[in-house]
Amino acid sequence: MTFDMPRKLPPYVNVQRSGRHVYYYFRRGKGKRTPLPDPRADDFIVKYQAALAASGEPTRKIITAGTLEWLIARYRETAIYASFSKATRKQRDNIFRGIMARAGDKPYRNISRQSIIAGRDDRAATPAQARNFLDAMRGLFRWALEAGHVSADPTAGVRNPPRPKGPGFQIWSEAEVDAYRATWALGTSERVWLEVLIGTGARRGDAVILGRQHLRDGMIAVETQKEGVWAYVPVLDTMQEAIEKGPTGDLTFIVGKTGRNFTKESFGNAFRAACRAAGVQKSAHGLRKYAATAYAEAGLSDGELESIFGWVRGSAMAAHYSKNAERKRMAEGAAEKIRNTLRPNAAGARPNAKKTARKISELIGLEKPMVRSRRLELPRVAPQRPQRCASTNSATTARRRLPVRPARRV
Repeated sequence: MTFDMPRKLPPYVNVQRSGRHVYYYFRRGKGKRTPLPDPRADDFIVKYQAALAASGEPTRKIITAGTLEWLIARYRETAIYASFSKATRKQRDNIFRGIMARAGDKPYRNISRQSIIAGRDDRAATPAQARNFLDAMRGLFRWALEAGHVSADPTAGVRNPPRPKGPGFQIWSEAEVDAYRATWALGTSERVWLEVLIGTGARRGDAVILGRQHLRDGMIAVETQKEGVWAYVPVLDTMQEAIEKGPTGDLTFIVGKTGRNFTKESFGNAFRAACRAAGVQKSAHGLRKYAATAYAEAGLSDGELESIFGWVRGSAMAAHYSKNAERKRMAEGAAEKIRNTLRPNAAGARPNAKKTARKISELIGLEKPMVRSRRLELPRVAPQRPQRCASTNSATTARRRLPVRPARRV
């Protein structure tokens, strides 16, 4: 089996050409030359490691061409991989690190569809990790197929695990927000965390980098890490007050006890601890849902929600919150109509309110209908027969008396 020539030779490996022949040798500094086989040969790594150890250099790990680790290393050098957001690259680097620890020395051409399915099923307990694993492997082998390293994509046709049913991250309630504010007063870093998350509706990765450098004319402008879309958020009074009371950092609003900024992961742990101290069993992403729900119920359009929360234009997320807010408004309007119906003496009640109230009372399980008014009756009007038009009637009669001529045979 032959593999592509590595783009970069290992340290201290030199090349000497003589006509059509190419020779490889190991030489460190001015030391002696040690002949080496072709880097694509199976015994190259063994002889290279031996020459490296003989020279006194600590043994280094060399990536063998044709292995899965080699393929991942080439993939990470591509423009496709560089185009991913910083958060996506970091996530996939962690996934690839785990894959290389388990199967990095295996030939990548031996990776089959069954191997991908087995990797997905190994992560069945955490469906989100299973989907991230598939996304990473799809990107790797789609590039490998396009680059000609493989003849078939082993990830083709492999389905994502079903998403768990449920609302996902739980949204905060008003009582929980009040409980958190009662526990962490203004002037504490924990209070700044809450007000920044509510005021901006930002994800953790974006919230930890927000600072005064993002302020523009009373607005916060930031490019989201996940979508790469610019978000423009008005600074609310509660957030402005919390920032003024502090503590904040020089470049970030959210800082820890020592005044240093957080990473996304460390901030998630610190904020979770602050929530537990306040008796709240929710997460930072639940505040993003809380803010989106509040803005949608205030009547913001889908485009306005997308601008504030950094969603891609036409995203289903903005429509999701708008539809929920509209359903709530419609339910409140329906509830008011039902209350008016159950109070037939109220101004504007319809004449058939008593009958409607009795039906509603039976539906909601009341023993007696909530009707206290007298029977309301409309004046009855005798129906009038429509008068016939004499001219029209006589013309119709005349047409009926005309003889019918038989059809002429042709």
